[in-house]
Amino acid sequence: MNNENEKFTPTWKLSLGAALALLIAGSGAVRIQAQTVPKKINAEGQPMTTQSEFYCNRNALSPTERAHHKQLTDKLLATRTNIVETEKGYEFQFSPSTVSLAELADWVAAEGKCCEFFDFHIDVERRGSLLCLRLTGDEGIKPFIRAEFQVPAK
Repeated sequence: MNNENEKFTPTWKLSLGAALALLIAGSGAVRIQAQTVPKKINAEGQPMTTQSEFYCNRNALSPTERAHHKQLTDKLLATRTNIVETEKGYEFQFSPSTVSLAELADWVAAEGKCCEFFDFHIDVERRGSLLCLRLTGDEGIKPFIRAEFQVPAK
């Protein structure tokens, strides 16, 4: 998740999904570079980088909505029980005793307003004893998710 001093800019598709959030501060729709991903090593042994660009509408959420979204983001980060890497992204798992389906849907609705590049998927599994939030997107999304959603290195 971003702290209030970092600004990123994404997009979304909602397939009844959810994910963990970016805290977007400021105003206006702005194009910024969200992350630098090492791709190759040059002749001097230095990492060469390419830019992964994401777009976010920072005006999509009011200050009150942003504050609520940050609270949900913090809760989701703190209560996830497992993180599963998938082919196109990550799945974050939750116990329904700590996070409700409504909270996941609320988070996705807000995140999707400013972060249109994400695809969100919510699954209810194991007869309702497991909630899963899968976050996917175009090629290059996984390093961004790892950084923004505090996915520990393997």
